[in-house]
Amino acid sequence: MSDRILVVEDGQPFVKEGIKSLLGKDYEVCGRLTGALPRTGELTPDNVGKALGKETNLPFDTIENVVGRPPALCQGCGHRDVYTALNEVATEYKGTRIFRDIGCYTLGALPPFQSISSCMDMGASITMAKGAADAGLFPAIAVFGDSTFTHSGMTGLLDAINDHSNITIIISDNLTTAMTGGQDSAGTNKFEAICLGLGVEPEYVRVVVPPAKNMPEITKILREEIEHNGVSVIIPQRECIQTLKRKTRKAKK
Repeated sequence: MSDRILVVEDGQPFVKEGIKSLLGKDYEVCGRLTGALPRTGELTPDNVGKALGKETNLPFDTIENVVGRPPALCQGCGHRDVYTALNEVATEYKGTRIFRDIGCYTLGALPPFQSISSCMDMGASITMAKGAADAGLFPAIAVFGDSTFTHSGMTGLLDAINDHSNITIIISDNLTTAMTGGQDSAGTNKFEAICLGLGVEPEYVRVVVPPAKNMPEITKILREEIEHNGVSVIIPQRECIQTLKRKTRKAKK
């Protein structure tokens, strides 16, 4: 009986990792992550045969690799305009750091925006920005979605207010919990009141509507709030394009 197992599976090595966890150290479980098979791309008779220690002489047509299609923000998404404005203003400062949270707006880390310096977990963007600002980094910007802010962002905002941290917070409000199904967001139409209730000064809570035609106003407000020495909150508010499409289709029936 062999103590070496080869797991041949397309996609991520879920089966291989499951078998490895069951068998422990008594068996060597090989697959895509061990180098026995290519980490990415198609499995072919050649590379599987090589992993088994055999050469294949079977005739087959080589499949060309499919062009990669990484995920991207939807066309018409309000987050796109937020990142466009953010990128324009960020270039005016040396050492800008933009900390993001978890949500569909996390895709701003990918081309064409590449706007994000770091991402950890839900609620971390504001606390990372606060720590960076308290250590002297300027400007420190936190990007939240509406649902994530009500989930785990308010305590970080309260800390920043109590410590008078010099940070700019963007709550990109698309009026829904878009990434996980489009359910209602607990803070919809309440974010101004929440921020004021936690102690942000009224003149530093700004609401903007982010279609491209409003870009001059958005970049102007971004500059003003970045220059404010303290906590400021900008709330770009525009409905998720997918939610809007669903509502429109339902209304036509």
